[in-house]
Amino acid sequence: MAVKHIVTPLTEAVTRELRAGDQVLISGTIYTARDAAHKRMVEGLAQGEPLPVDFTNQLIYYVGPCPAKPGEIIGSAGPTTSHRMDAYAPTLMDHGLKGMLGKGNRGEMVINSMMRNGCVYFGCVGGAGALFQDCIKSVEVIAYEDLGTEALRRMEIENFPAIVVIDTQGGSLYETERAKYANQFKDL
Repeated sequence: MAVKHIVTPLTEAVTRELRAGDQVLISGTIYTARDAAHKRMVEGLAQGEPLPVDFTNQLIYYVGPCPAKPGEIIGSAGPTTSHRMDAYAPTLMDHGLKGMLGKGNRGEMVINSMMRNGCVYFGCVGGAGALFQDCIKSVEVIAYEDLGTEALRRMEIENFPAIVVIDTQGGSLYETERAKYANQFKDL
């Protein structure tokens, strides 16, 4: 299978062509946020406040990077568990978000919103934060600095390795691969 090179911002034409299992290298601008930042954004929207960034066609990486060592722009930057953002992700997709990057399965409400909004969920390997750190070329805190590692950041990345885990059609590696694994042992 050929690796697909994709560049942000993501368009719906691009996201709708991706399928669960596609290997990708992502380059361009992405945003980072974890549950505390997501909660703050969604609560702000409910109070009539604008989002701190226009998420139209953007990608959010669920990461709370480690502090940078001297001479580095960021520390280890591995993914956090994505389901913690499930209560907030549909709202951000309704505001134009086209990609999410993290680890772990997503709930039915998120998958339904992904299909409706043309959004893709990319997975990356937990424990590979040092590898991902090398793909990050610049980092800037743009909102919620008081949240520390959970602040909303803008990053420039180059050839960030990921896999499409759940696509815009609802295809999910969590379902297909689990079934393949179970079938390997059903006759034993």
